[in-house]
Amino acid sequence: MTRSTTDEAAVRPLPSPKERRRLREAKSLSEEEVAAAVGVTRATVRSWETGRTSPRGRKRALYAKLIAPEPAVKPTVKPTTRHTEKPTAKHTAKHTAKHTEKPTAKHTAKHTAVTAKAAAAAAAAVASPAAAGPAAAGPAGPEPTDPPPLPQAPPAAPPKAPPAAPPEALPTDPRPAPSAEAPGERRVSPAEAFDELYARTAPGLVRQTYLLTGRRALARESVERAFELAWQRWPEVAVDRDPGGWVRAAAYEYAMSPWHRLRRTHRHPDAPPTEPGKRALFDALLALPPAYRRTLLLYDGIGLDLPETAAETEASTPAAAGRLMTARAAVAERLPELADADSPAEQSALLHERLGGLARAEHVPVPPPARAVRTGSENKARLWTRAAVAGVALLIAVTGLTLHTAPTHYEQPISPPERVGGVPPRGGPQQLTAQDLQLQKSLSEQLAHGPELY
Repeated sequence: MTRSTTDEAAVRPLPSPKERRRLREAKSLSEEEVAAAVGVTRATVRSWETGRTSPRGRKRALYAKLIAPEPAVKPTVKPTTRHTEKPTAKHTAKHTAKHTEKPTAKHTAKHTAVTAKAAAAAAAAVASPAAAGPAAAGPAGPEPTDPPPLPQAPPAAPPKAPPAAPPEALPTDPRPAPSAEAPGERRVSPAEAFDELYARTAPGLVRQTYLLTGRRALARESVERAFELAWQRWPEVAVDRDPGGWVRAAAYEYAMSPWHRLRRTHRHPDAPPTEPGKRALFDALLALPPAYRRTLLLYDGIGLDLPETAAETEASTPAAAGRLMTARAAVAERLPELADADSPAEQSALLHERLGGLARAEHVPVPPPARAVRTGSENKARLWTRAAVAGVALLIAVTGLTLHTAPTHYEQPISPPERVGGVPPRGGPQQLTAQDLQLQKSLSEQLAHGPELY
C-alpha cells in the first residue's frame, strides 16, 4: 500500500478534463489511439475527458506522458573565446574609467526625456482597459450604459476570420493573465478574487444567457445561481484553467433546464425587439433547438474554437461542427445578408457582429452585487446543511422509537370463526319400521337359548 501511494504521488497531477481533451486533440490523437496506447477502452478515455473518472496507477502515468505538451526547445549558445579570455590590465582600466565617469548634462536630459515617454506609455496602457469596457475592467463598479455582451475574443485560428467590427468594439477574453506575485505584495483573498471575477464576467454573461433563453429574469437568475455554485466550490473554480468558462457552463446548464417550462414566470419568452433585423435574428435563435443554439452562441458569438465548443457542450468535435452548420443554415433562411456571405468565415464574422449588436441593444437587468451573491450562497449552503442534519436526527429518532415500541416476540393472531358449508350430512342407521320395532321388543322379552355355562 505504501509503494502504490508513493508511486501515485510521484506522478505529476493531471490537468482539468477540458484541458486533457484539448491537449489530446492538439497532438492529433484520437480516442481510439489513446485507449490502445494506455490499454483501456474508448469509453474509459471519454470518461476521463469529461471528468466522470480519473486514471490511476500505471495508466495514469502513461496517460499523463501521452498528453503532456512538448517542451520548448531552447536555443543553444556556443561559447566564444572572445568573452572567455581573461581581461588585461589595460582593458580593465579602460572599462573602469568608461563606467565611472560622471554623466553629462546632455546625457541627463536625454535620460529624463526617455523616462517621461515611458511613463506616458505606461499611463496609456493602464487607462486602456477602462476604455475597453466592463469585460476588461478589474474592480467592481456601476455598470456602463453600453457594456460589451460577449466577454471573450474570437480566436484567430482557421477557418474563422477576424470580424469586420473595429478592434475596440470586440469583447475581450475574461481569462485573467498570469502574473508573478512579488515577495512583498499582499496576497489576494478568495473573496476579493471572486469579486474580481464577478465584476469582469457577470454583466456580459447575463446578456449571453438572455440570447440563449430570450428571458431577462431567467438570465439574471441563471447567472446568480452559477456564481453561487462557484463560490460554494471556489477551491475547484479558482485553480481551473478558465474560471469564467466554468461559470458560463454552469449558467448555461441552469438556463437550459427543461423544468423552467413548468414555472409560470418563465413559460413564455419576453417581447422581441422592435427593430425588424434584430427581431428576425431573435426569432431565428429561439427557433433553434437548445443544443444548436448554444453551439452557435459559443462559436460565433463568444468566439471559442471548435474543440472548446464541443467540450463545453459535451459533444464530439464532428457533432459540434454539424450542429454549427445546421444552425447557420437555419438562421440564414431568415437573414438574407447571412445567406449572401461568400465563405463560412464571413458568415461567422457577420453573426458575431449581429449577436453583439442584439445583446447590446436590449435592456438586460443588472446582476446583484458580488457581496450579495456570496452571502446568498453561504446562507443557502447553511440552510441545506441544517436541513440535512435535521433530517438525519429525525430519522434516528424514528428508528429508536420503533425499536423501543416494537414487540420482542411474534404472537400468531387467532383467526375469527367462520361457518363451514358444503359438508355432507352425518351418516347413521336407517329409521326402524314397525316390524323391526316388534321384533326388537320380542327379542328383549324372551330369553335367549344358548349353550350352558359350566
